[in-house]
Amino acid sequence: MAGGGDFAEIFVERRQINSISMEAQRIEQVVTGVDVGAGIRVLSGESSVYVFTNDLSNQGVRLAAHTASQAASRCEHGSRKVISLAAGKKVATAVIQEADMGAKVAVVKEAEKEARSGGENIRQVMVRYGDTEQLVQIANSEGRLAEDRRFRTIFVVNVVAADGNNVQTGYESLGGTQGLDLLTPDVVRNLASQATRRALMLLKAQPAPPGRMPVVLSGEAGGTMIHEACGHGLEADIVGKEMSVYAGKRGQRVASELVTVIDDPTLPGKYGSYHFDDEGTPTQRNVLISHGVLQTYMTDLDWARRLGQAATGNGRRQSFHYPPIPRMSNTYVAPGEMLPEEIIAQTHRGLLVKKMGGGQVNPTTGDFVFDVAEGYLIENGKITVPVRGATLSGNGPAALMTVDMVGIDLGFAIGTCGKDGQGVPVSDAQPTMRIPELVVGGLL
Repeated sequence: MAGGGDFAEIFVERRQINSISMEAQRIEQVVTGVDVGAGIRVLSGESSVYVFTNDLSNQGVRLAAHTASQAASRCEHGSRKVISLAAGKKVATAVIQEADMGAKVAVVKEAEKEARSGGENIRQVMVRYGDTEQLVQIANSEGRLAEDRRFRTIFVVNVVAADGNNVQTGYESLGGTQGLDLLTPDVVRNLASQATRRALMLLKAQPAPPGRMPVVLSGEAGGTMIHEACGHGLEADIVGKEMSVYAGKRGQRVASELVTVIDDPTLPGKYGSYHFDDEGTPTQRNVLISHGVLQTYMTDLDWARRLGQAATGNGRRQSFHYPPIPRMSNTYVAPGEMLPEEIIAQTHRGLLVKKMGGGQVNPTTGDFVFDVAEGYLIENGKITVPVRGATLSGNGPAALMTVDMVGIDLGFAIGTCGKDGQGVPVSDAQPTMRIPELVVGGLL
């Protein structure tokens, strides 16, 4: 930091990536590759400079450090710079033994075969397998030194079914911090059959009726709504920039007393888990909302300092190409005390959501719109017919304030969360919950 700065950090990474994709009954792509490099960050007040390079020689790292330090000394207050010294070419090499890759290809083919066995209405099956092995070393000017090996696997099955002009899609995914042992034969067949079942079910589903009604979010749906409509608003950079509806509300009630929201990267085997974050901060279980009261925000080192709170271990980055920012890991609503079937039985008429689709959220206001990938009508306390084309719209904080039933179950979903041009692996979960009223959009 001789040239300027209050804090300096180096993040060194070696990432090995393997992926297999199958479509149209053939293996379309098998890719293996290695990406190696380092990122150097210098903080000066509220300004930051980030320089990355794939030259790990002493000369290359020294040049990156000097560039970062000099740039930091010239930074305007509050500015943020990212500088690339990378050669622009990743090193790719086949480092996985052929037998290992063969076993992975066999798993992909088995899933494709199972999904296609659903009948003549199955038009297309796409299967994707991916794994990454990441070796990281982190050191900073405060004396922190951390080293870790991280492994993740993801498996996705996408099925397209058609009946005339009626075309529907079913999707299932699984991921975790294990290797190929995550994908046992039974697990693979179940994933494929569930994707096929959903696509075929949607062919026969009725158009969703529009209107305001109670919505029961099944534990099977995962925590997409919590992640999007609540979680991003609790990330410290969004809070600190006053772009979050939750800014300045620590200690205040922001949800029903039945709602406790937790972000926990220490959960064994989950897709968003890690031992320490990408700044070397050890992980911990963070209770964000306790019985409806906002407790804390998810921070990296920079925003923890700015907001005057402890670092929570949520400083994450996609790779050495990017600086760390506050991100979620495994975010979920804690289970309650009701059986899911009791929640259904106490709902006279409404919508049961078993699978969430994509959506949009405005973190400043909390307003959201989500697609429903699998939904059913609830009539007289019973699940009746499947529906398609449903959307959910409302306001995140307002919806959480009205949650009146929470189940004992807990179902996880996985994904890659995008923010500021970076994607990181996450999972989210919730028990079965009832929101007394949301706006349900349907097909006319």
